[in-house]
This record gives sequence, C-alpha cells and structure tokens, in this order.
Amino acid sequence: MRPDYVDFHAHLDLYPDLRAAIAACDRRRTATLAVTTTPKAFARNAELAEASEFVRVGLGLHPQLVAKRSGEIALFKKLLRRSRYVGEVGLDAGPQHYRSLELQKSVFQRILRLSAGEGDKILSIHSVRAATLVLDLLEEHFPSDRGTVVLHWFSGSVGEARRAVTLGCYFSVNERMLASPNGRRILQEVPEDRLLTETDGPFVQRDGKPIGAGDVVRAVEGIAILKRRSVASVQSLIVDNLRDLKISCRDTRIEYSAE
Repeated sequence: MRPDYVDFHAHLDLYPDLRAAIAACDRRRTATLAVTTTPKAFARNAELAEASEFVRVGLGLHPQLVAKRSGEIALFKKLLRRSRYVGEVGLDAGPQHYRSLELQKSVFQRILRLSAGEGDKILSIHSVRAATLVLDLLEEHFPSDRGTVVLHWFSGSVGEARRAVTLGCYFSVNERMLASPNGRRILQEVPEDRLLTETDGPFVQRDGKPIGAGDVVRAVEGIAILKRRSVASVQSLIVDNLRDLKISCRDTRIEYSAE
C-alpha cells in the first residue's frame, strides 16, 4: 500500500514498547526507517518489524556510542547484507563526544567503505558539529553511484547544506528542526525533491512527552508553510521523494504508484 506519510529516522526500539511503536506506524500508514544505535540491537528490531507493512530497519552504530561499542564493527560487517538501510551512523563533534572523534572517524570510514562495497545502500547520517568532515568523508569513501545519503536533522551551515545538495544528499526534517532559525534557513536552500520527514522519536518531544511513533504531521505542516504550498501537496511530495530514493526497489510490500 502507498504510505500516507514518511518518518525516515526514528528510534522505535527506544519507546517503552517496540511492538506498539511499530503498530502505531502501521496504523498511521507512515513508511518508517527504524534506525538502531548498535549492531546488537538490529536482530530484535528486524524480527519484530518483519510483518510490518511500513517499517524497515536500519543497521546502525551511533557515533555517540562508538567510544564504548567500536568493537561491534565486526558484527556490523557481518549483518550488513541483511539490510538495505544503514543508520544511525556518522560523526558527533559536540562537547560530550569530541574526545572520541578520531575513533568515530575511523569507524565511520569503515562503515562508508563497507556500504560502498555492498552497493545500493541508503544511509541515515548524524553530523552534529561535523558537517564538513562528514561531507569530506562521503566524497572520499562513498561514491554517489554506490548508494544514497540522507542527512538526519542537519544542523550545519547554509554553505554546508548547499555542498550536501551538490553531493546528492537528501535531508530528513523533524518539527524541532523547523522550530529553529538555522533549520528554517537550511530548509529554504534544500530543493523540494530532496526533502523527507522524520520524527527522531522518542528524542523529539511535544508538550513534554515523546512524539508519537510515525507522527510527522507537524513536520509536514511546517514544510508547507516555509515552501508556501498546501499541506496535502507537501504530504504527497514527501512520499514521492521516498519513491524516488528507490526505497521500493527491493521491497515489494510497499507500493508507491498513485492510488
């Protein structure tokens, strides 16, 4: 079935009940990428999402966990053929994680090379205070003909956003990103055909509570306001962008043709 919405970055396994979070995405008809933070988390996510019409699971190794989990790169390599999606991966040069940046770079380079070697992977990438470095490593280790990159909750500069566009990157946007002046400036620079929505749930909160799994309605509304389009047209645009990302090439359970 054609989805109604897209949530291209969510931590469904960090909600209190993973089964319920998956069911919520199916109920909302939200095509969801359930990213994982460590390779060891992948198997259970994949098992519980197997019967889902709309949830797919990414194989991840979060940069904030690399200092303690870098040894799981061997398991990452072993599992890589089980998923077309890679995430959450990337770099974090924020104050809490800067000391592990060199190790993060080493692990991220390995992930990029492994993903490029497999080919046809779609990566959801974290780039906090490290956008230029992430883009440099993408240019060096992940040729654009070997897969596609989606920059999750991008917080770099407008110039870095423009460079990412030239490299073929997509951007997944959540309602918190739309609430910041820099986020809105970046969104103005991103071509409409490179936009996806995300929740980053349960980390993004609304009214003091974690955003609902697959609930991207406010993100769609925010994009519509900035792009001066109707909500319905943006909703359809995002689903079409997901189709153009070739997410359905090896996935026959979700159809993207017009109803």
